[in-house]
Amino acid sequence: MFVDLVEIEVEAGDGGNGVVSFHRAKNIAKGGPDGGDGGRGGDVAFKVDDNLMTLMDLKYRRKYAAERGADGSGGQKTGKDGKAVIVRVPPGTTIYDTQDRENLLFDLVDDGQQFVAVKGGRGGKGNVHFKSPTNQAPREATPGRQGEKKTLLLELRLIADVGLVGYPNAGKSTTLAVTSQAKPKIASYPFTTLAPNLGIVELGNYKSFRMADIPGIIEGASRGKGLGLSFLRHIMRTRVLLFILDASEPNPGEALSLLQKELAGFDWRLNEKPYVVALNKIDLVPPDRIDEMKISFGPDCITTSGVTKAGIDELKRALGEKLELYD
Repeated sequence: MFVDLVEIEVEAGDGGNGVVSFHRAKNIAKGGPDGGDGGRGGDVAFKVDDNLMTLMDLKYRRKYAAERGADGSGGQKTGKDGKAVIVRVPPGTTIYDTQDRENLLFDLVDDGQQFVAVKGGRGGKGNVHFKSPTNQAPREATPGRQGEKKTLLLELRLIADVGLVGYPNAGKSTTLAVTSQAKPKIASYPFTTLAPNLGIVELGNYKSFRMADIPGIIEGASRGKGLGLSFLRHIMRTRVLLFILDASEPNPGEALSLLQKELAGFDWRLNEKPYVVALNKIDLVPPDRIDEMKISFGPDCITTSGVTKAGIDELKRALGEKLELYD
């Protein structure tokens, strides 16, 4: 199951208490204070794991609590620090506090990158710290501080070089399948793709790029219709957009305009991204109409067929060049 949005509670450990203790030894009736400090509470941190692709594990465990610090003891011994909790997440995970969803707390991108979401409380001080010339036998110690607690919203935005955008049945999944080793579900009915798919496109000379197939957008997706709003966030990280248009439809140009409108409705910055247009399903279109459409769309338009694989190598080259240009 693909999960890209979860809400969880994180709770750092409380600090251990400082203790009141006095040195006791043979022939020493009244030793001085030797109460140790409490240990520090454990943190809760998030760490990027490049092997993960979804937040599914977090969906079924909604609370993460770190260990409390141990209390201090006599002999000025500090209590053991509480064990931290490390929550592993896929690259592209963004973290927000549910109390302030407008401000991003952290964006986890690179493998191994780590973010401490809540910090453990400091340990309390033992009575050894309160000794003074006027108070040789203090019976004072402080409790450990409470660890931080937060409710967080985790949102996954897939990291890909190229994002496929198009209406249902335009041929996005087929294009991903024939350009990469990905095996998305393909069928001739709307919303076959219910979750983003990733594929690696090989260009030769040890060069490659990552391509993401985003579930089909429909008119009104930016306002929550269909599946578009659920997955438009995944286009945000892509460097280049690939618009897949059905060349057999009466007006592919209008389809492109509507898709760009939906992207702008979600975030205007999406229409600032460089793009390539793939006029797909040319095996269903007369040659003279294909030439006419290529002229109208300009140099960034490639004609393709996912069925016959016509134009696929040219499309891969065009995307590779576009990525180099905007690197």
